[in-house]
Amino acid sequence: MTITDQLVKFASAEVPQDAQIMMRLSLFDWAACGIAGATEPDFSDFVAAQLARGQGPATVFGGATAPAGTAALLNGTLSHALDYDDTHFAHIGHPSVAVIPAVLALAEEVDAPLNEVVEAATIGVEASILTGLWLGRGHYQIGYHQTATAGAFGATLGTARLLGLDPKEVRHALGLCASMASGLKAQFGTMGKPLNAGLAARTGVEATLWAQSGLTAAADGMAGPLGFGATHHSADEEVKPGKGQWHITTISHKFHACCHGLHAMLEAIGTQRLNDGEVTGIHIRTHPRWMSVCNIETPKTGLEAKFSYKQTAAMALLGHDTGATASYTDAICKDNAVRALRDKIRVSEDERIAETLSEVSVTMANGGLRRLRHDLLEPLSLEMRAEKLGVKAVSLVGDARADGLWQAAQGGDLRAFMAQLVMS
Repeated sequence: MTITDQLVKFASAEVPQDAQIMMRLSLFDWAACGIAGATEPDFSDFVAAQLARGQGPATVFGGATAPAGTAALLNGTLSHALDYDDTHFAHIGHPSVAVIPAVLALAEEVDAPLNEVVEAATIGVEASILTGLWLGRGHYQIGYHQTATAGAFGATLGTARLLGLDPKEVRHALGLCASMASGLKAQFGTMGKPLNAGLAARTGVEATLWAQSGLTAAADGMAGPLGFGATHHSADEEVKPGKGQWHITTISHKFHACCHGLHAMLEAIGTQRLNDGEVTGIHIRTHPRWMSVCNIETPKTGLEAKFSYKQTAAMALLGHDTGATASYTDAICKDNAVRALRDKIRVSEDERIAETLSEVSVTMANGGLRRLRHDLLEPLSLEMRAEKLGVKAVSLVGDARADGLWQAAQGGDLRAFMAQLVMS
């Protein structure tokens, strides 16, 4: 059974309760990230240009409406603008920003209840992770952005579930998606990276609507001859969706406003506070995979700072709040204290270290040595996760907005939830 066969069957799977609980947490987190991301001035002209193409029934962050494909594109892009949304390390991708905007854009058209949105989005997120596992690590390592590629297939399956496509239509939708899914890691550190998420969301909407309208595709555009896997450096790993614990239940939410590859290191540093005069050297050891993702040696912009071990480590040690989006500015990259400490930091790769773990050694001026480590896979209870996400949401959108958003995300009214995205 190919990945296409498995996903076609998975589209109608029963969604377990624990997976839905995690999806509602991600829905809350995604919305907070998108509300804050929509205020980023760099994207204002892009948003205006897309909205000028015409109105539609789907809500865009900030209150405008647009056709479903445009809304998915904009909401996917804006919710990833801060690079603060959830990640799954099984395939190294950001599932929610590709899937949720696509499902929501079509949910408004059919007036679906929020519980159906949650089920469809859960199917889509799980499918994106499974697709990423099927594509394999080599797909990511050679330069493809799994958020965009695997995410597009997840967005397609999520929207197909929401609209109730039959198995033949689901197969065609996945085949059409195979001709559109795209996105490169070359965009990291630029506005092109969040755009990758938006493109994946739009692809999901369009592939599903086209298949629903009768457009057909190759019988197996994913795993068949000359299909997506064969042409996109796939490892063609066998995956079996919906067996045992769903992958979404081990999703990682961000509590630092930067690339997730940096978070284990930042968690290891924790509350350590040091200045340049107290240390003679800092050594960060990480998995080789992150060396080409978030190891910009001398970042010059706030956006580049989000992809730099040295920069973020220096910021954390000097007491700058790495969980605050406002901390990542062009000015912080030029700060003399940060630069002085940054120059004492060495980053090296160690393939024996898990992708979710970092080790930090701090050599003190007095001859002492501090050894710090953290693994992002260390268990985090749902209660603690919700609490940390609540604190994060307050920092992004304020107390009242965060509370209203939480209540809406836990309820059943889609309109009430969407209203939270447009409040001023």
